Amino acid sequence: MRLLVVGGSGFLGREVCRRGVDAGFSVVGTFHSGEIGVPGVAARRLDVTDRAAVLALVAEVRPDAVVGTPYRYGDWAVTADGAAYVALAAAGAGARLVHVSSDALHAGRPVPYADDEPPTPVHAYGAAKAAAETAVRAVDPGAAVVRTSLIVGEGSKQIQLCRDALAGRAILFSDELRCPVDVTDLADAVLELVVSSYAGLLNVAGPDAVSRAELGLLVAEHDGLDAAGLKTSTSAATGLVRPLDVRLDSARATALLRTRLRGVHEVLAR
Repeated sequence: MRLLVVGGSGFLGREVCRRGVDAGFSVVGTFHSGEIGVPGVAARRLDVTDRAAVLALVAEVRPDAVVGTPYRYGDWAVTADGAAYVALAAAGAGARLVHVSSDALHAGRPVPYADDEPPTPVHAYGAAKAAAETAVRAVDPGAAVVRTSLIVGEGSKQIQLCRDALAGRAILFSDELRCPVDVTDLADAVLELVVSSYAGLLNVAGPDAVSRAELGLLVAEHDGLDAAGLKTSTSAATGLVRPLDVRLDSARATALLRTRLRGVHEVLAR
């Protein structure tokens, strides 16, 4: 199978490229300003906001499947328009599409979110991810749309944020609940969906719901660091408008996939 990973230089995209090569796929990965650096991956530069360039690359590569992971926080053109252009190009090439979305499109509530619930964004990034989903599903109803949570693992921005907070350089919120997922688990789940016929929305997240502050404590324990200096606050205290309690119910994915979605306590166990 020939697989195109759009956003192959990102944290998840690079892992999808790596696991795809290990699985025997012929993998092409795109980058914009970074590097992919995965042996066996053909790297191609791409600006996903350039519709003509996206269409041309997909027509040239002629992939059997496309994994779409592009996003840039605060950049509507990359996150929303880019996803739409990737979907258009994949559909035009007759390629299977797996689009990676986010729990950030939910507002937050005390009850976990099921797979098929409509977006309720409360900030610009969530609105962009919601718009991306809308475009993808309109262009290709057969696409799989993966809603995931905080992605952890060595090299994760989430883990680095925790380390920064432990060093007093950042603040972790105690009122933001998420369901972190390990990057290798998520990549394997995405690749399972690539070779499946699953269509529509699917929550793919870990089973453990923790606050960002709790995640910081887990990182401290994992790294053998003193947690006494961990800086925490609440979204309410800062005045920021952010999704708070966003727990994803991944029971459907757990039943559907062979990949075991580990909880963050297990992932970060010493």
